[in-house]
Amino acid sequence: MEETTTPVCSAKGCRQAASYAVVWNNPKIHTPEREKIWMACEEHREWLAHFLKARGFLRRVDDL
Repeated sequence: MEETTTPVCSAKGCRQAASYAVVWNNPKIHTPEREKIWMACEEHREWLAHFLKARGFLRRVDDL
């Protein structure tokens, strides 16, 4: 039997289902091809993307 799991938002304390992948990279510690992903629900997508963009880490936001 195959088990399916729903991705959960990465925002602190949020347990909502994620609808977006917020893709980022910290160029000071990651190689250019490395991509880190935070999951985001509708409510936290903009906040997480803004947090990363302000630091120069945001690559893109993808729909799941």
